[in-house]
Amino acid sequence: MAILEVGGLTKHFDIRPGLLGRLLSGKRRQTIKAVDGVSFTLEEGTILGLAGESGCGKSTTCMMIAKLHEPTAGTIRFKGRDIAGLDRAGLRDYRLAVQLIFQDPYESLNPRFTVFDLVAEGPRALGIWSREETARRVLEALSLVGLKPEEYKDRFPHQMSGGERQRVGIACALILEPELVIADEPLSMLDVSIRAGILDLLRDLSARLNFSCIYVSHDLSILSNISERLLVMYLGMAMEIGPTDRVVRNPQHPYARALVEAVPVPDPRYKRPIPAIRGEIARPIDPPPGCRFAARCPQAMDACRRDPAPAMREVGPGHFAACHLLDMDAPDSGTAARAL
Repeated sequence: MAILEVGGLTKHFDIRPGLLGRLLSGKRRQTIKAVDGVSFTLEEGTILGLAGESGCGKSTTCMMIAKLHEPTAGTIRFKGRDIAGLDRAGLRDYRLAVQLIFQDPYESLNPRFTVFDLVAEGPRALGIWSREETARRVLEALSLVGLKPEEYKDRFPHQMSGGERQRVGIACALILEPELVIADEPLSMLDVSIRAGILDLLRDLSARLNFSCIYVSHDLSILSNISERLLVMYLGMAMEIGPTDRVVRNPQHPYARALVEAVPVPDPRYKRPIPAIRGEIARPIDPPPGCRFAARCPQAMDACRRDPAPAMREVGPGHFAACHLLDMDAPDSGTAARAL
């Protein structure tokens, strides 16, 4: 059963150029197409990986699902209910059911709060438990994420390491017993030496507490170890989605293939070819028609630049991709996939 259904999700931001920009371009207003028609479903109790370069719209998508941004268009249905029409009581219930783990534990924790007050802030704001019950659950949540309550509850964020701060952030999300957790690159600000511990913790808690999860990262080696399904985004649009193993071992879109090929192979004898994509990610301001990846794609045809962006097409059981080249045989990516 799908706990989350996202259909045609779109978020555009209007920007007004300065005087010099208006004089040079003649444009009064431009549009940032941060997210442009993304659709997917998340099954109950599963983990969906969301991959792509910085600036692809991953975090904006998560912010809309968490109802911190309002969509320009599209629908978000949680357990069959459209969240756009929630009343005050419905919004309160949704806040209880959907929680965010933020990317930067240095910025997301209030430096004036102790660990106890940080974890207790959500229940206190929503007024769901008594003071005694809140205190009991705070201590349980700290134990759950591997922090000794008596040792950490009176500490401030500056008195902890990055990994300990992120564990506090996880406790802040899990104390409300959510049904959906959105983890927005929770490892990106941490040392490599402690990333594995946090990743194992999230995977273990998802199985023990049976919550669904959207895990955001640009690192496919992480997503291939934690997620059952994988969604690849580029410049606000979905390029490929399917079971993680299928997407990693047989990527159908050139961008997904390049992401797989960019993962290091732990074999000093293997000489990895440089991924064929060129240039930097384009700006999402008034992007040109056609496939968003056409300007960087080594296999781009005239149709990729001229025709409307291709729709998602099923290329295998539960595996979809949006590319004009789907009728062509994909190159072998087995060596790269073995690294994952």
